[in-house]
Amino acid sequence: QVQLVESGGGLVQAGGSLRLSCAASGRTFRRYAMGWFRQAPGKEREFVTAISWSGSTTYYADSVKGRFTIARDNANNTVYLQMNNLKPEETAVYYCAAGGTATTTARRYAYWGQGTQVTVSS
Repeated sequence: QVQLVESGGGLVQAGGSLRLSCAASGRTFRRYAMGWFRQAPGKEREFVTAISWSGSTTYYADSVKGRFTIARDNANNTVYLQMNNLKPEETAVYYCAAGGTATTTARRYAYWGQGTQVTVSS
């Protein structure tokens, strides 16, 4: 079992930056690939980025490449999402997730956090 708690969301102006954190409980964190997804009101949950258990492999949605960075600290059971040059259309609840493989597919992740709201004003 892994419990995930996101933090770091908030209100930011377009072009601004935020860093989200996802703290995981349990000693098996380093065994899991981690992903970030987001869901805007009235829309489906969409993939943002993912990282392998070792941190050696990362994946990004095309829409965030070059602006978002995922990283993990296995010693502290935390995964981060650095978001730069944010856009109003990226307003959403951001979720972190843990699974066996770094993938863009939400159903492949077994554990989910409660989400943190990110609001980007224009």
